Amino acid sequence: MRPYNPYRPRRSRFGWLKWLLLLLVFAGSVVGVLMFFPQFERTPPTIEAPQSSPWNPNVPIEVVLRDNRGIRSYEAVLTNGTENIPVAANRFAIPPKEIKLTFPLAPKTYARIKNQAWKLLIQAQDTSYWNRLIDNSAVAAINIITDTQPPRIKLLAKSKTIARGGSALVIFRVEDISLKSVYVEAGGQKFYPNPYRHAPYYATLIAWPFRQKHLNATIVATDKAGNKSTEKLAFAVVYKKYKTSWIRATDRFINGRITEVARSDPHAAGIADPIQRFRAVNETMRLDNEKQIHTLARAALDREPIRRWRVHAFYPLKGAKLVADFGDERHYYYRNPKKEISRSYHVGYDLASVRHAPIRASNGGRVLFAGHNGIYGKMPLIDHGFGLVTLYGHCSQLLVSKGDTVAPGEMIARTGKTGLALGDHLHFGVLVHGIEVWPMDWMKENWIKKNINRIFEQADKIIDRAEPKGSAR
Repeated sequence: MRPYNPYRPRRSRFGWLKWLLLLLVFAGSVVGVLMFFPQFERTPPTIEAPQSSPWNPNVPIEVVLRDNRGIRSYEAVLTNGTENIPVAANRFAIPPKEIKLTFPLAPKTYARIKNQAWKLLIQAQDTSYWNRLIDNSAVAAINIITDTQPPRIKLLAKSKTIARGGSALVIFRVEDISLKSVYVEAGGQKFYPNPYRHAPYYATLIAWPFRQKHLNATIVATDKAGNKSTEKLAFAVVYKKYKTSWIRATDRFINGRITEVARSDPHAAGIADPIQRFRAVNETMRLDNEKQIHTLARAALDREPIRRWRVHAFYPLKGAKLVADFGDERHYYYRNPKKEISRSYHVGYDLASVRHAPIRASNGGRVLFAGHNGIYGKMPLIDHGFGLVTLYGHCSQLLVSKGDTVAPGEMIARTGKTGLALGDHLHFGVLVHGIEVWPMDWMKENWIKKNINRIFEQADKIIDRAEPKGSAR
């Protein structure tokens, strides 16, 4: 037995507690480092990629990689479950926070994977050491669609004739496993169709701009794989001639009506020279007003499916007389008949009956605009659906407001001489997909029956024969 020594230090019963506290402090520091130091952040990268995508040598696949600290590396591999084909890989010395990748497909690789079930696997790593001292990672799998088959276009029915400045209807079928876009190109314009009844049928009105001498019309369809098909449309064309007029601009007209209309436009109102002011109103202001009309008409276009669309002949002004034709090319001169000072085109019908005569909507629709529009004065603009819009200019009184729904036969305004008008009359305009067309087509019940209603009926018969009996579509 060791003898008792009063000078020997006594061992504390609680020494182990000190070491435990130190251990806890150390562990807390380690956890703090892991939790709060950016090198140990836990947010994995994100991969923005489609679930499935067409892929061929003409159309690459596009993918976006993002990470809050930076992408350290990525790898892309084609796989069918048993075989892997490396596509791309990279490692960055300075990790970017966003990378936009484009994966092209070599023709040899495409021939190898064509018509088989393959996936493009993309893996991205960031710069974090949270995941057991290795980078956070993310993986995306894209199902590959190998598509070299272009869309299949079949014309069902169309108007037989179209006049320069006129309208026509086209109904067709387009089939493709990954259809991207379809439209009819005519007269340098693209007319995007509405689905008709149900996929894969489409219908659209088209217009032949009256200032274009020739019309080439084609159905164009492209798919997501970049394949493209076209189908020429052959119409019996009517080369309608439009009037050319030489009109004397009098001092009374220039200093009266022109000056009055110019007050509504800051640019025109500030021009001191009367001839230049006239040109500003008749050309610049007119084009600005028409641009607003075109914009409103095109904004009303939608690509919602239609089941049935019918209109009756437009007859907005009872007992009216035609006082100015559509498409008139007007040359203005001042004193000297051989010296033109301005030129414009008349893009509607001027109809006159009695002062402040009632104007009625022959067909129902939605009011796109009801207000003052420069040279057109007070005017409502009505959308009848399927790309058809009508305009009523120079009104003395408007009886509808923007957003109103009008019924067939409803009184919408009264004639007048607001805007650039010398006498009480109605300027009646018709637009197809925002393009002015010859109103007379739409003012004849027989023309509508022959070129619109009958075309829908012909297409319906073809669709009905192609569908199984008892189909709920």
